[in-house]
Amino acid sequence: MVGVFKRSLSFPNQIPNRPPKPSLPHHIRSISLPCRSHPLISRLRNGISELRIWSSKSDNRTSSWLCDGLTRLKEVHDSLDDILHLPQTQESLRCQPTWVENLLEDFLRFVDVYGIFQTSVLALKEEQLAAQVATRKRDDSKIASYIKSRKKMAKEMSKLAYTIRDISRCSVPGFDKLSITDAELASVIGDVIEVTASVSVALFNGISLSFASKKSSWMGAMMRLPKRAKKAKMEEGIQELQQVNAESLCGLRKKGDEEVRMVLKRMQDLEGCIGGIGGRGEQVFRSLINTRVSLLNTLTR
Repeated sequence: MVGVFKRSLSFPNQIPNRPPKPSLPHHIRSISLPCRSHPLISRLRNGISELRIWSSKSDNRTSSWLCDGLTRLKEVHDSLDDILHLPQTQESLRCQPTWVENLLEDFLRFVDVYGIFQTSVLALKEEQLAAQVATRKRDDSKIASYIKSRKKMAKEMSKLAYTIRDISRCSVPGFDKLSITDAELASVIGDVIEVTASVSVALFNGISLSFASKKSSWMGAMMRLPKRAKKAKMEEGIQELQQVNAESLCGLRKKGDEEVRMVLKRMQDLEGCIGGIGGRGEQVFRSLINTRVSLLNTLTR
């Protein structure tokens, strides 16, 4: 019995001869937030990639296509807002106060533009309802006022598109001086700025070209374009918004009952399209505000 007991004591003495287990503190630090492998960054990059794919499928410009792009844009900004709430993100941004100030300026311009868009959509909805009543009554004078409001909105949307184009991709001073984590964060925020501008231009240009009069100045410029470029320019309009034009609304008193009913049906469809686009635009507007507030908090906390 004593011999067996001695052998059991001699067994643990061999443990020091085994190689020690490697410590893993560097593996734990490698998943610190935010980094390229973090799910929030990956989700945001996936959303950006999907928006770029969406933009490449612009050959069929419908209100559904446009609403889909606005919904995806909202999701991108929601993902960015989640990242901006991470303590590690806020710490990284505090080290670049000048860059954050530039970002705040860019997002303020986005917010202003979408605020103007919302005001224009609300005004157009009122004009749209009045135009439907005028169509039933065949009131050409009220219809003329509606056509004028459409032209006004076309000009406003064209100006908004120009403003958006002026918001360039945000620059990051000294990419080579940033850590891998900070450079990844800066890159993905720059991509968000880029896709936001791209979707916004598609929105404002689509409405502008759909509501613009064929006799407007941009049509004169199109006459000088090659045939292929001219066709591409025309396709930038939104199909449903182009179903009701000045030509179909003028001279209602001379149109037959069936023709007037068709015009009225198109007006009702147009009302639904405008409401859908306006609703998606409002969601983007609120997401832009949330993103800017989160950016502002990184400097004030």
